[in-house]
Amino acid sequence: MVNCCGLVTVKNEPVPLKSIAVEVSVQGHVATVSSTLQYENQEQSPLEAIFVFPLPGEAAVCRFSAKIGQTEVVAEVQEKQKAQEQYDDALSSGQQAFLLEESDESPDVFKLSVGSLPPGEKASVSLDYVTELAVQADDGLRLCLPAVLNPRYQPQGSDSGSGGSAQVSSVPAGSVPYSLSLSAHVSSPHPISRVESNCPLDPLNYLNTEKTQATVSLAAGHQFDRDVELLLYYQDTHQPTAIVEAAQASAKPGSLMGDPVVMLSLYPEFPKDVMSSMTSHGEFLFVVDRSGSMECPMHLGSGSLDRISSARETLLLLLKSLPMGCYFNIIGFGSSYESFFPKSVEYSQKTMDEALQKVKEMRADLGGTEILQPLKHIYSQPCLPDQPRQLFLFTDGEVGNTKEVLDLVKTNAGSHRCFSFGIGEGASTALISGVAKQARGHAQFITGQDRMQPKVMQSLRFALQPAVVDISVKWNVPKEVSVTLLSPPIRVVFQGQRALLYAQLTGESSGDTEGSVTVKYSLAKQPVENQLSFSLKPAEDTGMAVHRLGARTLIQSLEVEEREQDGEKEGAKEKVIELSVQSGVSSAFTAFIAVHKGDGEALQGQLLRRHVPTPMLNLRGCSLTGFSSSVLERDMKLSELDDRADQLVCSASEFVVGTKSMSAKKKAEGSLASRVKGFFSKQHFDSPAPTSKPVRDPLLQLISLQKASGSWVLEAALAEVLVKTEEEVSKPKPAQVDQEVWATVLALVWLYGFKMEAQEEWQFLAMKAVSWIQAQKVASVSECVQAGNTLLGCQVQKDTLGL
Repeated sequence: MVNCCGLVTVKNEPVPLKSIAVEVSVQGHVATVSSTLQYENQEQSPLEAIFVFPLPGEAAVCRFSAKIGQTEVVAEVQEKQKAQEQYDDALSSGQQAFLLEESDESPDVFKLSVGSLPPGEKASVSLDYVTELAVQADDGLRLCLPAVLNPRYQPQGSDSGSGGSAQVSSVPAGSVPYSLSLSAHVSSPHPISRVESNCPLDPLNYLNTEKTQATVSLAAGHQFDRDVELLLYYQDTHQPTAIVEAAQASAKPGSLMGDPVVMLSLYPEFPKDVMSSMTSHGEFLFVVDRSGSMECPMHLGSGSLDRISSARETLLLLLKSLPMGCYFNIIGFGSSYESFFPKSVEYSQKTMDEALQKVKEMRADLGGTEILQPLKHIYSQPCLPDQPRQLFLFTDGEVGNTKEVLDLVKTNAGSHRCFSFGIGEGASTALISGVAKQARGHAQFITGQDRMQPKVMQSLRFALQPAVVDISVKWNVPKEVSVTLLSPPIRVVFQGQRALLYAQLTGESSGDTEGSVTVKYSLAKQPVENQLSFSLKPAEDTGMAVHRLGARTLIQSLEVEEREQDGEKEGAKEKVIELSVQSGVSSAFTAFIAVHKGDGEALQGQLLRRHVPTPMLNLRGCSLTGFSSSVLERDMKLSELDDRADQLVCSASEFVVGTKSMSAKKKAEGSLASRVKGFFSKQHFDSPAPTSKPVRDPLLQLISLQKASGSWVLEAALAEVLVKTEEEVSKPKPAQVDQEVWATVLALVWLYGFKMEAQEEWQFLAMKAVSWIQAQKVASVSECVQAGNTLLGCQVQKDTLGL
């Protein structure tokens, strides 16, 4: 019998993982992340440890090594089946082996197997990956270390028996039997303004007077029980850059690693007049997850809405913010899907009211999470003439067929743009970022105490505003040098979005040491041109981050090509394997394998297998440990779940905001999310409680009163929001002014006078109202604004309102 000692799971089984140490090196928009995992076998038998964990969907794993005692074994990339066979052979012969492989279903899930550790032996496993940093709406760059791996929902009828499928162990957060330390070194061509995190940080330490280099670390004692997020802010972030990385000295010239690679960064700044212009056309499709997991709270803490309630609130804002003249529809999905209307309808007062009533009745009652079928239904509907299709996808990202979904979106990318929203800690970065990237849209992640509403309204702004289009890239290099693109062409860039383009430079010029690239594009029908110079003979770089990200970009394109061919043609898979082996970058068809032969003696004793747990959090209304989430979502009612609340775990994680809280969260107090309980309470949607009248938030009540045209009506409900009687509101109205114009001016003055902290959430409502007033050709707008200020005790200027 094995004596259980040291690290244990909740089932009292020994866990050999002791700690994880992470070092991050950031260079502008690119990061290299190095993780070291310390293992120790404290059992009396040799064992195999299995650790399933997520990485960012765009990450390129580029190095894997293991150190046993004083001997380090560096893994090599091999074709996946060959690597698996070599691993099994090593274990069966008593050797120590390590295997790192990507999940067959989703490129953001990896499985690390640490095999045949003798009793009492220690092992250190090192994993390096490179990744592009996502740009946030406030110009911050986001680096996320995902800790929580949600159970991926597997649709009925799909093959879940693949050897590459990742089995996940989980324990309640707070019981994770290992710790995390993290330090980051940040360097940028431009000064570093600040670094923020959702976790407590030690103070930022600048390394030079120009503030272009700095270090920062997580505060001591952190447990790896939530996603760790760093937000980096630079000055002059909109300047385009072209960075060339030297070839790998040991690689053959003409190969990807043997030639220099250039990374072109395009992050256009949008002028204010472009930011204020809005289109009135478009077909807006809001695709909302209604699976059982959407019953989970947005975050742990008092007053937290569940995810489906937050989605309902967001749909209210979206429906009120749409422009007249557009078309829309709302589709809810789970194991099945339901559309509000048989096909998209024109936006009007009638259709908006009908949709709002359906939103109020919307519940998380459609079972599991199957995105593929509703997307197929949408793509089967013909696009409307002169109404560009804009798809908004809301999900907590728990699907098992990510690659199939991405292939479908890519096939239909020419017909629409997709804006995606990952809700909760475990949302798949591969899914959320992937659909947005394939369909020329933008991805947002709503985690911790983030509010869904401002992020969604930012994406609506991207959908309504002009984008950078007609992008052309011309390379100017000596005739001896050729340029091979590694990335797909850049088709569109939205406000707040950055595009990266990778290219291989083959050949060498005897004279010229510089090349240049000319980037042309159109923004709001105005041509823009940038010319950037770069060195053809850059300094040696041992990091190779740009090469590996270029290789990863090309590998992803080839993987999609292989899936589209469905095995009918050979070529793409072989190219992927060849490129993966050459560059040392992970792929769907390869794995990292390391074998330590030791002293050649076979290990004695039965080999035990231990799964290293990833954390899940205990919340009401969500999946049970040890049960299939799909079974729960289909067959268990909320009342049944409440009875078993102590056993429940949710595929979301609490963000504890530390001393370095994010600036985006500073407005949380008084926000729509914190005030929504009255308006969007269960009593509001169902029947009012017999003993008390539900408290309505005045901002939500004002929004609910606005007409589809953008105007407000002078009525008792409006007077209630303004804390006035009907007579008090009607009396100061200038004699020659229409009642509806007066009511709309009052609503605008109230918004600008009392609710500026939530402006990003009501800005489109206000723009619609201003457009409506201007269309009425009112002669005495100034008098109206002045009278409104006097009535409400405000000092809002007419120019501030946009009038």
